[in-house]
Amino acid sequence: MEDRTRTYSWANPQLIDKLGREMDGLEFTRQLLLMGEQGRMPIASTLGFRLEEVVSGRVVLIGELGEHLYNVLGVVHGGVTATLLDTAAASAVHTTVPAGTRYTSLDLSVRFLRPVVSEVAPVRAIGTVLNRGRRTALASAELRDSADRLLATATSTCMLFPPGA
Repeated sequence: MEDRTRTYSWANPQLIDKLGREMDGLEFTRQLLLMGEQGRMPIASTLGFRLEEVVSGRVVLIGELGEHLYNVLGVVHGGVTATLLDTAAASAVHTTVPAGTRYTSLDLSVRFLRPVVSEVAPVRAIGTVLNRGRRTALASAELRDSADRLLATATSTCMLFPPGA
């Protein structure tokens, strides 16, 4: 077998988190977009995606796919697709919260519609907030290929933890 390697780096998550506690979610997410590689969260570096667009209640992530993400069937592992969708949905929620608010995904429901392979890259994961209450938020996400075909969809509920909670 032929070995392959991949090298990458990531930003210090503690420094990013500290910055995030000082800004509201929209300002923080926009700052990450402006910071580019220096503001890239570790999971984004590991899987190869980045922020492309940020507005209140909506984000777009761009994913560069490669064979390092394949499963034994020769397609991108479903967990990678789910992670992109979860990140897009949660990031959209993040753009709607006040400074210091934390959150976590309560659930994630994913529908895989087409095979995801490196030839369809780059992919776009588009997250949109559907409803945000005081303690929970509902968001949807879709994964689209370079030809704008729908590859997968998801819905996610996030639990919100206000500052000091």
